[in-house]
Amino acid sequence: MARLLVLRSAPYHRSHLSATATFLLSPSNSKHPHSASASASFPSTARRILLPSPLRVPARAIESSPGTTKQEPTPAAGEGEAQEPPPPAASAFEVEELGWGTQLAVKLRMLVAPPWKRVRKGSVLNMKLRGEISDQLKTRFSSGLSLPQICENFVKAAYDPRISGIYLHIEPLRCGWGKVDEIRRHIVDFKKSGKFVVGYMPVCGEKEYYLACACGELYAPPSAYVALFGLTVQQTFLRGVLEKVGIEPEIQRIGRYKSAGDQLARKSMSNEVREMLATLLDNIYGNWLDTISSKHGKKKEEIEEFINSGVYQVARLKEEGWITDLLYDDEVMAMLKERVAQKDKKSLRMVDYSKYSRVSKWTLGLQGGGEQIAVIRASGSITRTRSPLSVPSSGIIAEQLIEKIRTVRESEKYKAVILRIDSPGGDALASDLMWREIRLLADTKPVVASMSDVAASGGYYMAMAAPVIVAEKLTLTGSIGVVTGKFILQKLYERIDFNKEIISKGRYAELNAADQRPLRPDEAELFEKSAQNAYALFRDKAAMSRSMNVDQMETVAQGRVWSGQDAASRGLVDSLGGFSQALAIAKQKANIPHDRKVQLVEISKPSPTLPEILSGIGSSLLGVDRAVKGVLQDVTSLNGVQARMDGILFERLEDLSGENQLLLLVWISNVTNSETKTAWAINFVEKDRFVGGSED
Repeated sequence: MARLLVLRSAPYHRSHLSATATFLLSPSNSKHPHSASASASFPSTARRILLPSPLRVPARAIESSPGTTKQEPTPAAGEGEAQEPPPPAASAFEVEELGWGTQLAVKLRMLVAPPWKRVRKGSVLNMKLRGEISDQLKTRFSSGLSLPQICENFVKAAYDPRISGIYLHIEPLRCGWGKVDEIRRHIVDFKKSGKFVVGYMPVCGEKEYYLACACGELYAPPSAYVALFGLTVQQTFLRGVLEKVGIEPEIQRIGRYKSAGDQLARKSMSNEVREMLATLLDNIYGNWLDTISSKHGKKKEEIEEFINSGVYQVARLKEEGWITDLLYDDEVMAMLKERVAQKDKKSLRMVDYSKYSRVSKWTLGLQGGGEQIAVIRASGSITRTRSPLSVPSSGIIAEQLIEKIRTVRESEKYKAVILRIDSPGGDALASDLMWREIRLLADTKPVVASMSDVAASGGYYMAMAAPVIVAEKLTLTGSIGVVTGKFILQKLYERIDFNKEIISKGRYAELNAADQRPLRPDEAELFEKSAQNAYALFRDKAAMSRSMNVDQMETVAQGRVWSGQDAASRGLVDSLGGFSQALAIAKQKANIPHDRKVQLVEISKPSPTLPEILSGIGSSLLGVDRAVKGVLQDVTSLNGVQARMDGILFERLEDLSGENQLLLLVWISNVTNSETKTAWAINFVEKDRFVGGSED
């Protein structure tokens, strides 16, 4: 018989944060990680389970009142110097059995659940993790995977007495290391429920193995593709291509490390950018070695030696103990069928990601209590207004997000707010307008910024408005700098015999209009001063937001991108962790007891309109890919000063590199109708302001 148990945290010091969780634990034939027997069940008496300890937030962030703008200055380390990040806090949890009333309520809800939410007892949750993983919630009309729903499925499966375990298919991932760490953390937590989690990995790269090795067992087919060769970072440069067609980019990048625009303005990597990218790569590779060596109980040097030998044979992974065994998918499912004691001749009883995502937390007794905490998600590139080419969930549209922020600010039912950010930045003006609204929101209730894969440039602009910032160790953040520019098309016009004449009034009237000639010296000077002014505004607001003086902020700004771990040691981030860490901090700042459940309200939860649904169906029928729409939108919407991080392409990290975007545009011009080609060509010629670099 299933027993519903609650985890209560032990007393803690006021400078430490604790979180609570509730588990529905049922006897299982799978081996519990802390049991001596595979069939061990929990006794009626309380027992302890150790959960991952949240990190301690600096007193500066913890003790400030909600919305406070005055904080004690945090010394900023100079270049090459780093402060120690906050140490983790030890915390134990006691398990107590809930009363029979709660258990009965859960059983009744499962009994009366609608068909699309019903799960047969003894089922295995099968989730296929591959491709792009969005930080936004998805509707049933949206394709792709959603990080919040993946994580929620792990939590629900841990409670659900109908789920015996999880079978994960892990294939090539197109997401950052921040999301991978979040999922990995949930795999580790799920194993503490006593249920099995089995991984299957037909294609093995560094990122896929990093995630898969968290599973209790890991299998691969004998023919699996393996490429454990190490990690790379790369940038692409189009300056030579532009010169050949007669286009000269005029760029103003403020910040020695600001690489946005380099793709169009340079033919090679600058020394500063090379230094920055080498440091980021060291962080990622070092973390990978630390995690894998800890998993296998070996020294980092042994793991690195193994990788440097060139690992391409899956048999070597089995020989070295990196995977459990070599089995095909059907063999793994046959093994799981036996493990869950399914004696009939039918195939393994499974429920997939999509269906299980529709199982409500309320059915499992996981719905929070009376206090509500708002969750505002901001993902993608930042624009100020919605463009005609915008598609649902196409990015952060400032005017829409501001409306949501104001709604939360004016409501008294929300006790705190978690601002979840996954953005490389974008329009500087839009970023500043949202910064202002987030500051006003923080004057009324606690606001905690939680960073996903990336929160850089405009993404960091948003985050720094919150009194507390939480990031993953490998979140890409910082990049405090701006870029602006225009195309000089004189040579191109001469080659195609195109003429453009302008009649103007005012000394600088042609600054943004004249692309048929180079800038005059006085125009170039004004152009640079405008960019410098935008950078100073960004830097000074960052200094004020993070309680630093301008000189301190300057040492960590200059457009430099930091990993979350390095950002924490330099005062740009307060705490390391994922969404659960941000939630624990939000509860603490809202004076909500750590052992009290709360209700998370998704403010930016998608609810597509009928035209959007029909548009999505029509797009699929016409073969118009969303990625194509996204590239066209970028081409037509880039304008003004930008707070944007350049596209940093780590191996198996990004979706489209710069040259692929260029080739995609060439493909569009070749395969679409003549009207589309003409519109794009006219836009390209007429667009005189731009931002260089592909987006993260």
